[in-house]
Amino acid sequence: MGPSCVGLPAGSWPLTLDFLAERFKAIPRSVWHQRMRQGDVVDEHGVQLTPDSAYQGHQRLYYYRVVPDEPRIPFDEHIVFQDEQLIVVDKPHFLPVMPSGGYLNETVLVRLKQKLGIDTLVPVHRIDRDTAGLVMFSVQPDTRAAYHALFSQRSVKKTYEAIAPWRGDLTLPMTRASRIVEAGHFMLQHEVSGAPNALTHIDVLEVRGDLARYQLRPVTGKRHQLRVHMAALGLPILGDGLYPTLTPEGQVDYAHPLQLLAKSIEFTDPINGRCRHFKSERTHSDWPDNNVQE
Repeated sequence: MGPSCVGLPAGSWPLTLDFLAERFKAIPRSVWHQRMRQGDVVDEHGVQLTPDSAYQGHQRLYYYRVVPDEPRIPFDEHIVFQDEQLIVVDKPHFLPVMPSGGYLNETVLVRLKQKLGIDTLVPVHRIDRDTAGLVMFSVQPDTRAAYHALFSQRSVKKTYEAIAPWRGDLTLPMTRASRIVEAGHFMLQHEVSGAPNALTHIDVLEVRGDLARYQLRPVTGKRHQLRVHMAALGLPILGDGLYPTLTPEGQVDYAHPLQLLAKSIEFTDPINGRCRHFKSERTHSDWPDNNVQE
């Protein structure tokens, strides 16, 4: 895993250690002290900084981090496509795309870097840790902006599938348009009044008893958009530990994952003009086989 980077602003901190302890309040000062003693903090010229190094603003600092006792996530990602520009991965539930919080090595990005030996990999977009399905990675830095633009310009057709309660009183297909903002808890989003900033096309694919398999096509990309929209319709996605009820942190149930799957991605490749269409081979685990109603 490559180093993380932080810019050092103008300031009056006596030591670089003082700045780091103030800037990253969630990381104890003793952890930064140990990292600097181990040589895991360097300036932009590659010079190792020690706990006694004086603070110098207007430069970059690079540091390597370690997550102690990082749990192994017992599911594997699968590469469905790879060329010189792009890698498409079918991600399992529970595996984060990028390092964050208590996850570093147990992420799709780091696993791919270790497996393929490609240090330039960067995800073009992300999906939630709880969500399974397709994620695209850029290989070449000089063409990366073109792939990012596909998403910022809404030129990618993304299709998800979800298992949720069946409501026969809803008229489907339908479009859910609402305004989604951060809720009181840092992990949650919710709908509020105001101009819509989130748009999802929703349809039903099949019904089995009290459950249905829905097709979700997000036009926008707000955080937790699909989960918020489905919960707001009275259709909370099966296995959702956030909506409508927040599950206490640390309670991970590998046997019952969130039944949300990034099923397909379709776009015109900005580098060679080819039509790209990728599909996840994953299926829903919590989906009854009986009482089928088409």
